[in-house]
Amino acid sequence: MSFLFLISVLFFTVIFFSSSFVAESIVPSSKTFKFTNEGDFGNYVVEYKAYYRALPLFNSPFQLCLYNTTPNAFTLALRMGLVQSDSVLRWVWDANRGNPVRENATLTFGTDGNLVLADADGRIAWQTGTANRGVVGLDLLSNGNIVLYDKSGKFIWQSFEHPSDTICRSSEVDGSEGHYSLVLEKNRLNLYLKNRNLKKPLLYYTSDWFGNSQGPFTRVLFNSAPETEEAYVYELTLKFFVSNSSSGSKYEPTNLGRTRYNSTLSLLRLGFDGSLKVYTYYDKIVYRAWEVTFSLYGLTIGNGAVSESECKLPSRCESFGVCEDEQCVACPTPKGLLGWTKNCAPPAQRKCDNRKANKVDYFKVLGVEHFANDYSEGEGSLKLDECRNRCRRDCECLGFFYKQESSKCLLAPVLGTLSKVANTSHVAYIKL
Repeated sequence: MSFLFLISVLFFTVIFFSSSFVAESIVPSSKTFKFTNEGDFGNYVVEYKAYYRALPLFNSPFQLCLYNTTPNAFTLALRMGLVQSDSVLRWVWDANRGNPVRENATLTFGTDGNLVLADADGRIAWQTGTANRGVVGLDLLSNGNIVLYDKSGKFIWQSFEHPSDTICRSSEVDGSEGHYSLVLEKNRLNLYLKNRNLKKPLLYYTSDWFGNSQGPFTRVLFNSAPETEEAYVYELTLKFFVSNSSSGSKYEPTNLGRTRYNSTLSLLRLGFDGSLKVYTYYDKIVYRAWEVTFSLYGLTIGNGAVSESECKLPSRCESFGVCEDEQCVACPTPKGLLGWTKNCAPPAQRKCDNRKANKVDYFKVLGVEHFANDYSEGEGSLKLDECRNRCRRDCECLGFFYKQESSKCLLAPVLGTLSKVANTSHVAYIKL
């Protein structure tokens, strides 16, 4: 047998096995699909008062849809809820936020294993990027996870690794990106406000009570599980995973709440107003199937106390207002405190040049603190005039907060909600 013949046999064998592998690693034509964005809209009430078209991908209580809140601008999203529950259907995951498609756009799952959302002109708006990676099928699991898997069942891509509304929601109107973010940092979860007036995100909450680890957190798992084997009560927890050299990897659970029913259909959401809540869907009841099972702000717990006051939410009283006992009670003006409305706003600012000593006037609001006061009291010890001058020279400063007993000075590039306090020596000075 010649050497050349052996090489030919080996080459043929390699080609044969390679071809067999490719043949086994494509999506069967029976599992491929192409949906076109056309036809009638659904009739049921969904979040954002959106119009939507339901796609065939369904696993109770989840269904994939294309929705829009403005004409001809559609988002591919996962809807949660059942129409017979007579409750609002919530959007819990979306694919192409900020990059909408139009009428006659297509969602295609081809033999190459790539899931592609393309606009009517062929422009690719979103894709899983799984072409020729061994994907053989797509499925929507009962927990709401959209998965693309290979022939061994391994997930090549899953929506749970690309979270959106499950932990973050920003706009009350359309689900677009907004001003708030939830960030895992070292040993805690932090909530930040960001907008065009801020050079960097402003911390307004940090989770001191989320775990007490000796090492940095590597990830967080939101989980629901039976409290006992009898499953009379379910616990909602955040599991903070820690990795350090001495003990390896471990997790520390923080209990968020307890329910007397199966609460595995729950989502953790950062709201358009900066709140953090857990919404649980109980599919065994018909009316009001959704329940808020945890709220970081304004939730009554224990003996009537609340978790965090809603007055600490940056936009509890819109862009400007005084909050007391969870309610917006006044609109600060140069003429004093007036009745609060959603139209309350800080005074309009004239053109500012921080290189010049422009004359600036202020009006006072007694007995209030900035919503971020718990995490930033400002600098100290400064005299009142020095604090006033710092704000005057800073064009981004809309006002300053001063505490007479500690001489703390906080410059505020954003005002938002002012929390009412008993100590009248805590004063806000608002730029005119």
